[in-house]
Amino acid sequence: MNLLPAPDLLDTFPAFERFWAKYSHRPLEQQIEGWAEVYRTAWPELFDKQVDDYRAEGLDWRQVARERVFPLLGERLLAMQAAHANLLKKCRDIFLKAHAVLGLDCDILFVIHVGIGSGAGWATTYEGRPAVLFGLENIAEEGWSELPAIMGLIAHEIGHVLHTEWRRRGNLKEGAGAWWQLYSEGFAQRCEHRIRGRQTWHMAHGGQEGDWLEWCRANRASLAARFLDLAETGGDIRPFFGSWFDISGRKQCGYYLGHEVVRRLERDLSLSQIALLPDVDEEMKRQLCRFLKCKKY
Repeated sequence: MNLLPAPDLLDTFPAFERFWAKYSHRPLEQQIEGWAEVYRTAWPELFDKQVDDYRAEGLDWRQVARERVFPLLGERLLAMQAAHANLLKKCRDIFLKAHAVLGLDCDILFVIHVGIGSGAGWATTYEGRPAVLFGLENIAEEGWSELPAIMGLIAHEIGHVLHTEWRRRGNLKEGAGAWWQLYSEGFAQRCEHRIRGRQTWHMAHGGQEGDWLEWCRANRASLAARFLDLAETGGDIRPFFGSWFDISGRKQCGYYLGHEVVRRLERDLSLSQIALLPDVDEEMKRQLCRFLKCKKY
């Protein structure tokens, strides 16, 4: 008898709450160092992943924590508590739905933590196994604590795990750069919708409800043209994906744009075939050019 893969969960939030009860009224620098001591001691790999991520970008994690994270933790505590409760409630359900709908057949470790702004969701590995890290501080910042957004976020990150696993089994490496990010985020967003059974767009929650999707649809050509120019010239694409950036007041429009590319590819390919594209850069470029009716394509 084939057994279903099972999700596992590492919940560090109770330890954070104990830390915060002691440190919330202490000076900012003590809060940062106290947090580092808790996570460095109990979960060194989790701590190192975040620090190394900033180091790779040439950033000082303490400065980010000082300016963008710790001054706001107190006012975001209730939202983090709500997100924590909803993650505990829905991680397993969404995991099982992904198995049923997309054939997910690998275990996933879900890690719930309060970090230093490394992302609301981060599909990676932890202790040598596929994992998703959920940063409660970023979830609260984005306004994604309630169930609809949380369920979409979980499904999106599972999509990333599935993508990585399918490419690993196909002996294809993950890529890097602007075109890869458009591709991988578009793929994960399509998985979110397939798993949830409808277009959920978790990034449209938290103050972006209303015209976010309509605006993206109305501006698809201009978004495609801007991304194409930035990707070709090595420009900064963070306004398309970063939670601390925006385009005309709309954040994370790159998820919409990538999703549209994947939807177009689905006219001729299955989702598993799309996951195994060999020449990602050229295919993404081709699809954006088709949005713009470039003569070359």
